[in-house]
Amino acid sequence: MSYCNEELKHLLDGCRKNSRSHERLFFDWLKEFAANVCYRYASSKIEVQDLVCDGFVKAFKNLHLYNEDIYGYSEAAFKGWFKKVLINNCINYLNKFHPKIEFSDANVLLMAEISDDSESVLDAMSYNEILETVMELPPAYKMVFNLFVIDGYTHEEVAGILGITEGTSKSNLFKAKHWLQKALEKKMKHKRYV
Repeated sequence: MSYCNEELKHLLDGCRKNSRSHERLFFDWLKEFAANVCYRYASSKIEVQDLVCDGFVKAFKNLHLYNEDIYGYSEAAFKGWFKKVLINNCINYLNKFHPKIEFSDANVLLMAEISDDSESVLDAMSYNEILETVMELPPAYKMVFNLFVIDGYTHEEVAGILGITEGTSKSNLFKAKHWLQKALEKKMKHKRYV
């Protein structure tokens, strides 16, 4: 389902007036999008459901903060705003319920330790296999990898969101990429012998 500018304006206006039918349309329109964003940060399917529900509650509560004068009523702009609401909700949830996430800022791996054949490994893997492997990353690596690689934040922004230094963000991203490469290579070897 897609909304033109005028339809999106009408939908958001209805949601701001607490119209249950508009809120239902809003939920139906964005539930899959929300699940895809939250899935990358969650540690289980049940957690995804919690994050999606909580994300929608936060979106409805903060809909007045979406500034149409700046962003207009384009679907892409609104989804960008909604994605930030979801990501912030995921980070807050993880900090609250998974407070033991520790970010490593020492012992950065040497570039020589990473071989250059990662692209050939990625070429042979399906999207779902790669996403599944990303979900297996240690929590700190997964958080930084998702924010930087998938959601497009800078290291400075990642550092601010997570309360770490830029160097720690860079170190964890580097280690996440190294971990992913090794895990994907292992899966490829296993795949060849099955």
